[in-house]
Amino acid sequence: MSTRILGISAYYHDSAAALIVDGKIVAAAQEERFTRLKHDPSFPAQAINYCLAEGNLKLADIDAIIFYDKPLLKFERLLETYLANAPRGIRSFIRAMPIWLKEKLYLKTVLRREFRQLAEIDKKAPIPKLLFSEHHLSHAGSAYFPSPYEDASVLCLDGVGEWATSTAWKGNGNQLTPLWEIQFPHSLGLLYSAFTYYCGFKVNSGEYKLMGLAPYGEPKYVDIILEKLVTLHDDGSFHLDMSYFDFAVGSTMTNSKFADLFGGPRQPDDAEVTQKQMDLARSIQVVTEEIVLKIVKHLYTLAPSDNLCLAGGVALNCVSNGRLLREGPYKNIWIQPAAGDAGGALGAGLVAYHHYFDGKRSVNKNQDSQQGSYLGPAYSNEDVLSAVKEKGLTAHVQEDLYSFAANLLKQGNVVGWFQGRMEFGPRALGNRSIIGDPRNTKMQSTMNLKIKYRESFRPFAPAVLAEDVSEYFEHECASPYMLLVANVKKALRLQTDESLFGIDKLLQQRSTLPAITHVDYSARIQTVHAESNPEFHALISAFKEKTDCAVVVNTSFNVRGEPPVCSPADAIRCFLATEMDYLVMNNVVLKKADQPEFAIALAKQTKFDRD
Repeated sequence: MSTRILGISAYYHDSAAALIVDGKIVAAAQEERFTRLKHDPSFPAQAINYCLAEGNLKLADIDAIIFYDKPLLKFERLLETYLANAPRGIRSFIRAMPIWLKEKLYLKTVLRREFRQLAEIDKKAPIPKLLFSEHHLSHAGSAYFPSPYEDASVLCLDGVGEWATSTAWKGNGNQLTPLWEIQFPHSLGLLYSAFTYYCGFKVNSGEYKLMGLAPYGEPKYVDIILEKLVTLHDDGSFHLDMSYFDFAVGSTMTNSKFADLFGGPRQPDDAEVTQKQMDLARSIQVVTEEIVLKIVKHLYTLAPSDNLCLAGGVALNCVSNGRLLREGPYKNIWIQPAAGDAGGALGAGLVAYHHYFDGKRSVNKNQDSQQGSYLGPAYSNEDVLSAVKEKGLTAHVQEDLYSFAANLLKQGNVVGWFQGRMEFGPRALGNRSIIGDPRNTKMQSTMNLKIKYRESFRPFAPAVLAEDVSEYFEHECASPYMLLVANVKKALRLQTDESLFGIDKLLQQRSTLPAITHVDYSARIQTVHAESNPEFHALISAFKEKTDCAVVVNTSFNVRGEPPVCSPADAIRCFLATEMDYLVMNNVVLKKADQPEFAIALAKQTKFDRD
């Protein structure tokens, strides 16, 4: 008799659903991919429908539904925080309470209503058993249970769940045992987000920008941060001086005292990047890495193991992860690719299976059970051709696909690459990707300014054949989820002018792979494995045959402000609205120059309307 569990996350940001059957991950997807609303926090109706369809199940077939956190504990934290800071925060309290008193306090009732509507059943009809996991337990479950380890230390670092902001666990067999936690408002994730906010970027999405900006700056504010904002102890525990922050009860992350400390008000949204922002980004990145390293070294004394598993939003800081791998005490690190709240849906489902149902855990030491994180929907050629026909576009079916696509890249074309099942998590891993030739000196600026419509300093990631990774990077182990940063090999680097700064420093060519080499010679690596993604592996292999280069540029198939594409219709719209040269969906090829002008004009108008 199978055990079928549906895990969900919702109502904060990055709503998602995941289907677990007998401990196996059958499907997982974020709601944003279907609604096209980035970080969509709503009830994940379309993601749930997809998961059920992928498992060939109806809601009535599910044994349990599990929500990724406990709202009553979160409400307790909100009330205690507001009371402790009264009368400060009264406006924030007045704004927050109506939604809590109307819906979030009665989440069981709300969820039951949503599921009944979804299943189109009577409002009093029974639904599957409803369970609730604690937020950080969901993160820990997402990190440990899919990993290829029989035992591991587990570390979860994020903004905040119910009370916890940082937790450590011991994973053994099918059980997770808590070791310690740091509670709100002392949060490494919120500290990093405070600097994201102060530098003029959007919280919960701009953190990537801050990390990408850091190598352009100097760590000139590190001492100020550690003297004024953070009290850091030898075991990695820390306290924030909350007199500099407003995130506990206010409507902003930082306050005037924070601004005075750093010599001026918050940078306006989307303003031109300054050297001060670069220096702030570098400084908070250095502090974050130091805190994480201290935490991990202490964790190793509490839970010795060869293996470390990571989740929570801070686990998406791939620069910090790279340092952990190089300098930390653990031999092996596995990071949940959907490390944020979306992954909480997956983790909650696995927690229900292993803890509530006491399901056995089967481990393959050579491969994780995340399946490359290709857990979303796939589309047939019939689906693709139907979408092409509906838009009145021109396409052809290409038989020798990989050689053909490799030639397109060699010729300098930017290609939308749409294959197989959609990725789960924020990274494009070769199925919903935009790809290019990393040797091309114009590729980074072309992709940033004409395709992604984003800041020119943003780096791109290399996808490299797993068997060739050490030929190009100072790195040897697998990095299938693009969550580790390593340096480009010295033999590939070029001499640069260290007297340059700002945009001039950005535009210099730094290696023989200029499109993926960051200003500090680093790169966020994806190793591509024939076992988990034979299509992408075959493409890069064909590119290597033609160019003697086993690396391609890989960035997510989307434009700024939108989530990565899900369906053929999404891919076509993005392709037409940007300066992409070709779109390849399965083996169906569209060339931009062959498409009717009215379709391109309509797609661009739709994009600007959405902006």
